[in-house]
Amino acid sequence: MWPTPDEPDLGAFLLPLRRELVALGHEVEIAALSRRGGPPTKYLGLAADAVRAARRFSPDVVFAHFLFPAGGAGLLAARAAGAPLVVMAHGQDVANLDRVAVRWSTRPVVRGAAGVIANSRWLAARLEARFGGLRCEVADLGVDLGQFAPDAVRAAAWPEDGADHPRFLCVGSLIERKNVIGLADAFATLGRGSLVFVGDGPLRPALEGRPGVTLVGRVGHDQVAAWIAACDVLCQPSLLEPFGLAALEAMALERTVIATTAGGPPEFVTADAGVLVDPGDARALVDALGRAAAMPSPNPAARRAATAHDAARQAARMADILETAVRR
Repeated sequence: MWPTPDEPDLGAFLLPLRRELVALGHEVEIAALSRRGGPPTKYLGLAADAVRAARRFSPDVVFAHFLFPAGGAGLLAARAAGAPLVVMAHGQDVANLDRVAVRWSTRPVVRGAAGVIANSRWLAARLEARFGGLRCEVADLGVDLGQFAPDAVRAAAWPEDGADHPRFLCVGSLIERKNVIGLADAFATLGRGSLVFVGDGPLRPALEGRPGVTLVGRVGHDQVAAWIAACDVLCQPSLLEPFGLAALEAMALERTVIATTAGGPPEFVTADAGVLVDPGDARALVDALGRAAAMPSPNPAARRAATAHDAARQAARMADILETAVRR
């Protein structure tokens, strides 16, 4: 995935990685999809584009994001260039391995890769359990501490002018996995403050018209920081979250977060940075909203916890993995 003016949030999480790799002195060529939807044949087009780019660019290494189908396109490109493949798992691609056809299609990618990266220890353990003998490297995409810096971001105008605090924000797709209905129900039970959703998806109609709830829709990645800066608490109580980049970005902006216990967030959300919650416990989610609202805003401890995941540091880690694959 790669963002465009029409799809500003599509794959935007990869932009800092490319920038940091270039800053380290590497050349980066992109082969990607820049639109949502369409027939499955679009992945054949991605594979063809990747192979053409590999033959033209002659890369030292091919770095594919998502095990399949992008990993399959990367494997073909790597073979066309006579270069090693490194593939990164982000979450849903590992969940898709429950489907037999996807698992069998992914197997040659994993076995043919010189390196496999998972974005959390939680995800690495699940991927290694799927493929006996596999050992994953763990690295995440990190957070741009410059872009997500309290002194560098002007807060967005909150939709409800003069809305009472606490101001709760949720960033992400409006889908079942993000537990957006559960969050909205918990907010209604709490009975105070305001709740804004930045993102879109099929559950939008179920959220419309709720008191104190505003739906902003999709925004570009460069606008996310302003929305986070305007809130008191970022809420990401997903049913499952392999990593949780939005929570990390909020922490970098000194915002307290609510994050799920199911997945990667417990690896970086400290007790003074936010509240971890079992997404299946409705009462616990209401309590989490109240507890997080009582924590400092701004919350300097949250930024201190986020600094270990600086995008530049994580990109350097990935560059080391790529260079190791080339040496092998």
